[in-house]
Amino acid sequence: MLLPGFSLLAQACAMEPLHVANLLAERRLYVPRTFGLDGRAVKSAAELSLTPESVAGSDVQPLDMLMVCGVSPSPASEPPNLHGWLQRLASRGVMLGGIAGGTQVLARAGVLEGYRVTLHVAGADAFTRDFPGVHVSHQLFEIDRDRLTCGGGTAAMDMMMTLIAQQHGARLAERVSEHFVCERIRMADEPQHVPLRARLSHAPQSLVDAVTLMDSNIEEPLTTHELAEHLGISRRQLERLFKKYLQAVPSRYYLELRLQKARQLLRDSEQAVGDIALSTGFSSGAHFSTAYRNHFGISPRDERIPRH
Repeated sequence: MLLPGFSLLAQACAMEPLHVANLLAERRLYVPRTFGLDGRAVKSAAELSLTPESVAGSDVQPLDMLMVCGVSPSPASEPPNLHGWLQRLASRGVMLGGIAGGTQVLARAGVLEGYRVTLHVAGADAFTRDFPGVHVSHQLFEIDRDRLTCGGGTAAMDMMMTLIAQQHGARLAERVSEHFVCERIRMADEPQHVPLRARLSHAPQSLVDAVTLMDSNIEEPLTTHELAEHLGISRRQLERLFKKYLQAVPSRYYLELRLQKARQLLRDSEQAVGDIALSTGFSSGAHFSTAYRNHFGISPRDERIPRH
């Protein structure tokens, strides 16, 4: 479902993996159709247009899944008949997905209540206020029962390749990923990467500098006192900044940074678990294992993704 201002990149990232899955499987696993609000071509954000095959509400052929691809943030301007159509599809058990602003469209149609969703972090706070019955995460994408959501861009490709793996096996999804020369399929629980300055746009420079220092000293972590000394502020001032803007004490935030780095290494490298522990600032494997399990709910060894 293409809405005016949609991203060509996000649309292609959602559709192309399905085409390639058909190609590699040598049979039609997926039969794509495109919808618009009316019979006219739909102009993308890049001012290039696509002409959809069908009109929203057209139920000539049954659907298994409908992905709504819209501009982010999404203006509350879609017609009521689109909401009615989405509600009918939901009542029939059709899988519904939101790409970029498409998630907001689904929420306004009332078909996301009680579901876990994600969208671009820039619009997450407003979305949470507007739709308190929808559970918002900051993950790369979410697949919660019969709802799929992502913030747009290349995250749509990871989401669709994960769906292909669920429906037709991991090996086919890996072959699709290889076709696109992707290093790997990113997992749903990976956080959206947002530049530090954007995340802390309203924070004092001293807090940005503190987080930058942490990020640059993963192997040999600095104490909170050392961080404060480097920045020329008191420890108490530093703790107040972290509490106000990041809702965490510096030591806890630092630990989570190191554990996220460890998780990336466990998933993407062949380094021994003990070496990863040392490279992320843990003095012993036991300490690393305990901290990792407490944070992620599994041990570092269980985190390892099997290599094919």
